[in-house]
Amino acid sequence: MRILVVEDDPLLGDALQSGLKQRGFDGDWIRDGIAAELALRTGTYAAVVLDLGLPRLDGMQVLGRERAKGSRIPVLVLTARDAVEDRVLGFDAGADDYVIKPVDLDELAARLRALVRRSRGEPAPILEFRELRVDPAARSVVFRGLPVELQAKEFNLLHELMLNAGRVLSREQLEGRLYAWGDEVESNAVEVHIHHLRKKLAPGLIRTVRGVGYVLARGQDDG
Repeated sequence: MRILVVEDDPLLGDALQSGLKQRGFDGDWIRDGIAAELALRTGTYAAVVLDLGLPRLDGMQVLGRERAKGSRIPVLVLTARDAVEDRVLGFDAGADDYVIKPVDLDELAARLRALVRRSRGEPAPILEFRELRVDPAARSVVFRGLPVELQAKEFNLLHELMLNAGRVLSREQLEGRLYAWGDEVESNAVEVHIHHLRKKLAPGLIRTVRGVGYVLARGQDDG
């Protein structure tokens, strides 16, 4: 799941990016408000972690401008401003959640998952497709009643396919949701993850639509 982290403190920004990556998020880390606006115009993100005390353009202004444009992207405000009036201002400006520094990364990840679920209109945190059950919060997978261990990228790829069950996703779409901006991506990275998922689950579960992309198969030939 690709998110945008906007934080000017180098130590905290690095910790957020690496810590959230360990918890299933691929984050583009931006250090000022102007760069954040550019990233939001040119990139596709599931959510934003936004500091308020930013150089060049304050985080509250970034948030206000996004909402003025009609953007509904989930925004979690991360700030040291812990006064009630500051939180009220943040919510009134369009924040979806508010976390005070110092932050617990497990809590932050859980709040982000909840925001993304709500923004996508998911009725429940557990995703099911035929004999497959995926719990995004626990990052667990059960297939035919048995737990399946997946690597982080494998889980993220399966999660995206589950969220779009019945819809074909291209390799470019999957790369954009699996990898952060600036990451070096091998040309066959998605194909390799698909191959591993088929071995761990069932050969026919993920169908290749030649020249288009990949989709979860609804037939009975899972193997």
